[in-house]
Amino acid sequence: MNQERMLIIDFGSQVTQLIARRLREIGVYCEIHPFQSVTESFVRTTFRPKAIILSGGPGSAAEPGHPCPPPSIYELGIPLLGICYGQQVMMAQLGGRVEAGHHREFGRAVVAKSSDSGNDVFFDGLFADGTEMVWMSHGDRVTELAPGFGVVGCSPNAPLAIVADQKRNFYGLQFHPEVHHTPNGTEFLRNFASISGFSCNWTMKAFRNEAIGKIRKQVGSGKVICGLSGGVDSAVTALLLHQAVPGQVTCVFVDHGFLRKGEAKEVVSLFREHYNIPLLHIDAEEKFMDAISGQTDPEDKRKMIGKLFVDVFSECAAGMEGVEFLAQGTLYPDVIESVSATGGPSATIKSHHNVGGLPATLGLRLVEPVRELFKDEVRKLGVELGMPNEFVERHPFPGPGLAIRCPGAVTREKLELLREADAVFIHQIRKHGLYDKIWQAFAVLLPVQTVGVMGDNRTYEFVCVLRAVTSVDGMTADTFRFSHEFLSETSNMIVNEVRGINRVAYDITSKPPGTIEWE
Repeated sequence: MNQERMLIIDFGSQVTQLIARRLREIGVYCEIHPFQSVTESFVRTTFRPKAIILSGGPGSAAEPGHPCPPPSIYELGIPLLGICYGQQVMMAQLGGRVEAGHHREFGRAVVAKSSDSGNDVFFDGLFADGTEMVWMSHGDRVTELAPGFGVVGCSPNAPLAIVADQKRNFYGLQFHPEVHHTPNGTEFLRNFASISGFSCNWTMKAFRNEAIGKIRKQVGSGKVICGLSGGVDSAVTALLLHQAVPGQVTCVFVDHGFLRKGEAKEVVSLFREHYNIPLLHIDAEEKFMDAISGQTDPEDKRKMIGKLFVDVFSECAAGMEGVEFLAQGTLYPDVIESVSATGGPSATIKSHHNVGGLPATLGLRLVEPVRELFKDEVRKLGVELGMPNEFVERHPFPGPGLAIRCPGAVTREKLELLREADAVFIHQIRKHGLYDKIWQAFAVLLPVQTVGVMGDNRTYEFVCVLRAVTSVDGMTADTFRFSHEFLSETSNMIVNEVRGINRVAYDITSKPPGTIEWE
């Protein structure tokens, strides 16, 4: 795996991570690095890729001072693929021309294969009828090719939709093959990997073995405390650490008071029954509730909860001899939404409590062995590690817990209502055999009350919103389509069984434009 790595240079596209997903799905190990950190030395000496992909981005290659990769990448003798902005910056650097002000193109388009494409492997399995449906998203476009390039595909509004220098194996696409709106987009990436000489044999077993080696190198003989939330991410992290440095790991399960009904007991019993790893169960409800009392801003909630987690771990570390590291189950989507992927120029969506490093005063170093994985990849890693199915298939649960499913000020009364409503919803989902078909399901308690009637009496109680989505990696999501009968039955159960809620709604917003969680 160390010898077969694809480098993705990130120019700030919100879908750059999908390039990595598609490549990993076909067995190609790759990493995303922001253009600011990609130097000639990094490429030649540190990373040493077999091929490079230049991502899309919001910049304009027609403007002075636009983001660029190091010019030396074109002299490495390895294949390159530029996507959207990546195509444009490649042309600009190699002597072509990019102009703004032409016809903007956002949405589906039909690309036709050029007669000059020949028998290029890049087109294997594509253009069966001479055309491909693709997804365009650009304002600028290439108007003059760099020397050595030819047009091998065009669309009505993008005459240079696919360009290639077939001698050097340089390719440029004006469209985005990584998004699902380009139906055969994966084939473009698969063919590029084939041209680049990848054996496409990267597996989760390979990742596990390399991750264990990295952990041993980083941790050495030091001791580690691992933050255990009960979700699959932290559980996989804990088990991976246990296999890498057995006897050096202590799990810390912090009950912050924002867990679902019965979850603390379930997590502790499940973990202690399956693994011989020391586990500290800390009841910190009072501390967390006091900290967020009266807080209504979701970013403030997240940051305060994150800070308190660090404080609790600091107290644990102070009471344990030889602890040098704190391990977290940070995932790639967490990083992408909190900052850009490893520091690139894309926008912050929301802060995650486990992203952003550790304060120097903590005196611990951070271990995040699954930081570059997506949720479904973590589940595969859990299977590879021999994790029980009840851990692997658990729905995601955010670190701040119910605190971010309770918009507005959080109180014990609201949390209790939310726990009960959520428990009814999940019970219904399991009863109807839908749990494994849903990526994530939960209830939200709104900070508003509405008038209702029960029997002959007027009620004025809270509104509960149900949310259930399907997804692959958590980066995009669609609403799960329950039957009307299911929703009616569940709504009746919540209103009848949870005193304090008199109205139930169902959230049908996809991601984007919404996020999966409400805060």
